[in-house]
Amino acid sequence: MKNVILSADGDYKVYSVPDKVSDDLEKYCLEFEKWLYTSPEGEKYYLKQYGMFAYDESDFIEWLNKYKFPNQASFFVENLGNICWKDIPERCKEYPDFNF
Repeated sequence: MKNVILSADGDYKVYSVPDKVSDDLEKYCLEFEKWLYTSPEGEKYYLKQYGMFAYDESDFIEWLNKYKFPNQASFFVENLGNICWKDIPERCKEYPDFNF
């Protein structure tokens, strides 16, 4: 397991994910977004009254745990807060990141 930084235009959050996900984070995040639009299970994220999908990093982690890596659960590590990228702690700067 490796750490990554995920956000959805808010707090930067560190999650521990399978190595494969960390090594190719953008691929998995984009696959999740495609899944939302094409899978019947993605309907729960669709807000009909607004005509749009709404989701965040916790939904991505749920998807990883349920559909992609059920035997290697990803989990929350820490919230870095609503900070600028330049303010990411030095110990976290090498983590792959993705903003939904």
